[in-house]
Amino acid sequence: MLKRFKIGDVFSLSVFVLITILLLNEGTRNAYVSINSSHPYILGFLKVGILATFGEILSLRIVKGKYLLPIGVFYRFVIWGLLGIAFVAVFELFGSGTKALLDKNLLPYIDSAQTFFQAFYTSVLMNLIFAPTFMALHRITDGYIDLGEGNIKKIFSLKLDYVLEKIDWKFFIKFVIGKTIPFFWIPAHTITFLLPSNYRVLVAAILSIVLGVLLSFKKKASTKSASISQ
Repeated sequence: MLKRFKIGDVFSLSVFVLITILLLNEGTRNAYVSINSSHPYILGFLKVGILATFGEILSLRIVKGKYLLPIGVFYRFVIWGLLGIAFVAVFELFGSGTKALLDKNLLPYIDSAQTFFQAFYTSVLMNLIFAPTFMALHRITDGYIDLGEGNIKKIFSLKLDYVLEKIDWKFFIKFVIGKTIPFFWIPAHTITFLLPSNYRVLVAAILSIVLGVLLSFKKKASTKSASISQ
């Protein structure tokens, strides 16, 4: 069993190594840019759907100590994919909109650092305006999948009021909104928006894995601490 888990960990690490190699290689990098430019929504669906779902599996590995598929993994993949399509449009919307604000001197900036200020303001505006809505929506869709136990009939039989009651909105506001946005997402997306547009959604998907992994280690540590105290 331990050997299998080690093989799984090697495979997980290989995914990130493979992505890095493909992006560093000029041929595959140019091919990716070409396909992404021609079919941004299809690539957005696949990139976010695959990587974010993989991130959920990796988070379970850290917390549970073994590889497990999340409840309703296919539906989670579809939801992430649809969000990936939204990210393509939203990233362009806030990127172009922020540039227009700077061009009209509606936001303060230093000429010599305009690129940085544009990335920073784009990250701030996107994370304060769009992110809370997206995060709340995703929390609700996860609630439907979890409470419906991954069964499509049970999922569609659930009432919205019931799902909303089961969500820990206090944790969502205090931690997800109050801490991850200012301390992780705004700095992380500032870096993201310094990159060429073809790489932004991909990097954002990878960053979601990074945050999920960090939070999983924190959750595991908290669980161990609670067990010891008992």
